[in-house]
Amino acid sequence: MKLWQKDISVSEKIEQFTVGNDRELDLQLARYDVQGSMAHANMLAQVGLLPAEDNAALQAGLKELLGQIEAGEFEIEPQFEDVHSKVEFWLTEKVGEAGKKIHTARSRNDQVLVDLHLWARDQVKETLTEMGRLFDRLMALAEEHADQGMPGYTHMQVAMPSSFGLWFSAYAETLIDDVLLWQAAYGTANQNPLGSAAGYGSNFPIDREQTTQELGFATLRYNVVAAQMSRGRLEKAMGFAISSVAATLNKLATDICLYMGQDFGFITFPDHLTTGSSIMPHKKNPDVWELIRGQTNRLQAVPNELSLMTTNQPSGYHRDYQLLKDVLFPAITRLHSCLDLATYMLEHIEVRGGLLDKEKYDLLFTVEVVNAKVVAGVPFRDAYREVGAAVESGTYQPNRNLNHTHQGSLGNLCLPEIRQKWDRATINTN
Repeated sequence: MKLWQKDISVSEKIEQFTVGNDRELDLQLARYDVQGSMAHANMLAQVGLLPAEDNAALQAGLKELLGQIEAGEFEIEPQFEDVHSKVEFWLTEKVGEAGKKIHTARSRNDQVLVDLHLWARDQVKETLTEMGRLFDRLMALAEEHADQGMPGYTHMQVAMPSSFGLWFSAYAETLIDDVLLWQAAYGTANQNPLGSAAGYGSNFPIDREQTTQELGFATLRYNVVAAQMSRGRLEKAMGFAISSVAATLNKLATDICLYMGQDFGFITFPDHLTTGSSIMPHKKNPDVWELIRGQTNRLQAVPNELSLMTTNQPSGYHRDYQLLKDVLFPAITRLHSCLDLATYMLEHIEVRGGLLDKEKYDLLFTVEVVNAKVVAGVPFRDAYREVGAAVESGTYQPNRNLNHTHQGSLGNLCLPEIRQKWDRATINTN
């Protein structure tokens, strides 16, 4: 069944190409399609475009259908193009003539828009919850290992003393930057496009404020053309947010893969969380983190793919937009998986102590020696040259007494301040 079908049938070959895998993807929108339809029907009844008894029948039918969706019993069979077609057909079969009235003052264009906006809001909230669990775990590890030293690197060379507290909390604070992009995506999603119809409104006296309030949107997308132009912009806002947190996870995964190696040996994981080799009996491979690294590399390409799919299009609806779901929906699923596995793995991470006591890390302390000379009155550049000469001559002696006190340094991680920063960043969606 097609909502637009008249007396001419479309070629099966054309239909297979134009529908593609949209039925499978639309299953993720089913609950939101029903929620949007419930609000739309209530509004039609309120403005006198739908008899009260018809609205009551529609609400009862839609509530029953929502129950089927939540129970996992909803399907979109091959005879239907999309979720919208299936819902309207089901309603008409269930409640009769009233089902044929549900599409009054509505187009599939604004129908899919409101579905996507509702879906995106929930996805942002779910992702922020998952990021919150990862943030909490990183902060707990930072507190637990606040004073446990580890080498810091620049250019992949040993550079200066660091600590596990500094390392873990660095990723925790970086997640806050990622949150800001998710908040921007939430703001983009939290505007009601319903009522824009095909993109130019209608001559029905609908009340768009009512559906805005019923669906819990913060505001309307007032201009009906702007509402349609949000297609693609919403997906790109989500894509950039996905890419941002993916970049954070990618760097964390890369660090962990390095630090697990025998040449570093800073951390390890229990055997049941690693894999082995078919030929080398000693191997303990970080496959989970390598796959997180690979998946997050893919996710960082999502904004580019979404942008290219929406470039050089005039205003108004275009069928190209259907393909955006095929990029965005699997991407958000992969991100959920990566966040979940990263948090799970960090619940079992094992940190090795005594790293900075090893002779091979003596050069980490050159700056400490330079700074001690500066405090004693030697100009910095002279102190720098003196320590450099001592390193070259083999007379350098490390000073392992670390006294870092400024905000965000080894001795002052500012963990409470970072937690407050997280709370401020997430307040809009809590």
